[in-house]
Amino acid sequence: MSNLGKEHWQVVKCILKYLKGTTIIGLVYHGDTSYALVGYSNYNFATNLDIKRYVIGYAFSIDNCLVSCKETLQPMVALSTTEVRYMALAKAA
Repeated sequence: MSNLGKEHWQVVKCILKYLKGTTIIGLVYHGDTSYALVGYSNYNFATNLDIKRYVIGYAFSIDNCLVSCKETLQPMVALSTTEVRYMALAKAA
C-alpha cells in the first residue's frame, strides 16, 4: 500500500466506475417485516485426488433472495467426513 504503481490506480478507477454504475442496484424485499433467514452448508470431495481436500461452501437467503454465498477449497486436509462437516459449518458461521 505504500508503493502503488500506475496499474494499481487503473484498477481503482475501474472499481470506482463499476460502483458508480451500480448505485441503483439493490435487494428489494416485499411483504411483512419478519424476514426468514435460511442458511445452507455443503461439502464435496475435490475432483483432484492428489490434493485430497474437500470443497466447502455455504449460502444464506432472506425470503428466498440470496444474500451471501461462497465456495472454497478447504485450507487443510481433513481426517474424516465428520471433520469436513464441522469445517463447512464453522466457515458458514
